[in-house]
Amino acid sequence: MGEWPKAMTVDDEGLTLGAVCPLLDAESLVTGDPQTRVRAIGAADLMSDVLALGRPGMLLLTGLATAQAVRTAAVADLVGVVFVRDKPVSDDVLALARPSGVPVMRPRLTMFEASGRQYSRVKGRRVT
Repeated sequence: MGEWPKAMTVDDEGLTLGAVCPLLDAESLVTGDPQTRVRAIGAADLMSDVLALGRPGMLLLTGLATAQAVRTAAVADLVGVVFVRDKPVSDDVLALARPSGVPVMRPRLTMFEASGRQYSRVKGRRVT
């Protein structure tokens, strides 16, 4: 699939799943390996965009708190899903995420705010 675009690549210091919840003040609903490296970050509500543009190792930020987002993450080999805007997540979605191995987090932040906080971890960028 080629190289990641520079604007999407997480910096060399690395971002791990374990650092995402504190960075976003998020609640972890389905945990994963905290040492898993996040290679890139993407934000989308259209899962067709995620399937077309996502790459293995990407963390997805979305407002689509449905089973479709979890299935997309599993198929695209994403490292996790962040359901923004403190969206309610049904037990069915969580029950699908657990055996699929898809970590799920939920911050109260908007997608814009969550993206901004994570932008500070993108290669070559620093937000103070």
